[in-house]
Amino acid sequence: MNDMSAVIVPKSDQINADDLLAGPRVITIRDVSIRPGTEQPVSIYFEGDNNKPWRPCKSMSRVLVAAWGPDAKAYAGRSVKLFCDPNVTWGGMKVGGIRISHMTHIEREMVIALTATKGKKVMATIKPLNVDQPKPAEDRAAKWAADYIAKVEAFTSMEDLQAFEQPLAQRLDELKQKRPELHELVIAASQARASNFAREGRPESDMGEGFNAETDEVEF
Repeated sequence: MNDMSAVIVPKSDQINADDLLAGPRVITIRDVSIRPGTEQPVSIYFEGDNNKPWRPCKSMSRVLVAAWGPDAKAYAGRSVKLFCDPNVTWGGMKVGGIRISHMTHIEREMVIALTATKGKKVMATIKPLNVDQPKPAEDRAAKWAADYIAKVEAFTSMEDLQAFEQPLAQRLDELKQKRPELHELVIAASQARASNFAREGRPESDMGEGFNAETDEVEF
C-alpha cells in the first residue's frame, strides 16, 4: 500500500479541514439535519460519508442558502466541491477550514460577500460544478418485453403466434412473478393480436425472423 492519505485521516465524528489535506473532494448530498440552537446546527450527510457528516460553518451555510435557497430538503442529490482553506482563522490563529469552491445547480459563477472577522468581509467565488451522472442500468426485462410485443404484432397467422408463444411459456411465468406490469403488457398485446386473427380469418403463414435469442435468455 503506497497511499499515505489513509493514515492521516483524523479521528472525529465529522469531516474537517484535515480530511481535505490530500486535495479537494466532491460530495453528493443525501440528507440534511438541522438542529437550531446548537453549536453546529447543520449536519450534511453525503454518499460514502461513513456516517461522518460535513457540518458547514455559518459562512458556508450562507453560501448554500444563497445558491440553492433555504429549503434543505431540495439539497438531496446535489453536489458541492469542498477544499481546505489554510487561511481560515480561529482565535487569531490560522487553523484551516472547509470551504466550497464549486456547486451543482447554479447556472453561472457566483460572488458572495462573507464575514471574515468583525467589520471585515471577504469575497467568495463559487463556480458551477459539472458532475458526470452515472448512466442508468439497462432494463433488460423491459427490452425483452418490448421485443416480444413487437414480434407478436408482426405475426400474420394464429399458427405462427402460437408456435412462437408456446416455447416461451416458462419465461412468461417468470416475467409474471418478477415484473407483473410487463407481463400484463405482453399478454394484452398477445390477446389483441389473437382477437384480430379471429376477426380476419387466417391469412397465409409468415413466421418472419426468429425471436432474438440473446434477449430471450435475459434474466428478469
